[in-house]
Amino acid sequence: MLEINKIYNMDCMEGIKLLEDKSVDLVIIDPPYKLSINQVKRAIAFSSYTNELLHLKDGFNLEVLDLLVQKMKKINIYIYCSKRQVKELLEYFMNKECNYEILTWHKMNPTPLINNIYLPDTEYVIFARERGVKLQGTYYTKRKYYISGTNHTDKKKYKHPTIKPLAFIENHIINSSNEGDLILDCFAGSGTTLVGAINQNRNFIGFEINKEYYKIAQARINEAINSKRQVSASEKTRMEL
Repeated sequence: MLEINKIYNMDCMEGIKLLEDKSVDLVIIDPPYKLSINQVKRAIAFSSYTNELLHLKDGFNLEVLDLLVQKMKKINIYIYCSKRQVKELLEYFMNKECNYEILTWHKMNPTPLINNIYLPDTEYVIFARERGVKLQGTYYTKRKYYISGTNHTDKKKYKHPTIKPLAFIENHIINSSNEGDLILDCFAGSGTTLVGAINQNRNFIGFEINKEYYKIAQARINEAINSKRQVSASEKTRMEL
């Protein structure tokens, strides 16, 4: 059995198998996107992450979802994806009679790729939940879209080409879990979901196969935990005064 509140440097298919069945409350993943060759070439033209992006064009094996379904108490999952993956992911969860939504992240400063295509300013999130899974949150966290820049600062700081906005991730966590729940991210990358879990008082388990990203995520986790402890200590001191 794996310890909670840790990230593991291992292949997600192997890591998920080590989890107990029906033990996970919420899954949030950002797996490899399925992209056309032209999309990859255009992205590389405006990025310094050439090697990383070349590997993010074939999508991911949907057998991962079969494993995740076994490990979730009830299906409750957010999947970041490309437009080319929306259909297959929706069909997968519709066949399981899940409720679903298509959420979007809109970027205010996308790369200027306008030759015979619309701007690449939108990314998609498939949210699926089994009947009986409650959707919580507030008027502000439950919007189906999120608008921000393209995370240039976070990309540079955490050295990851497809890092997602922490605030949007935290909205998913607030809307679809309770404090103390267990959140899984088996494509953890630089650890954004795991940091969001810490910030929102949830437990977590993460898997990341890339050793460099694993180290970055581990450092972010340690930083988030220390920051949380400092805030708690400050609040305790104020209450005692």
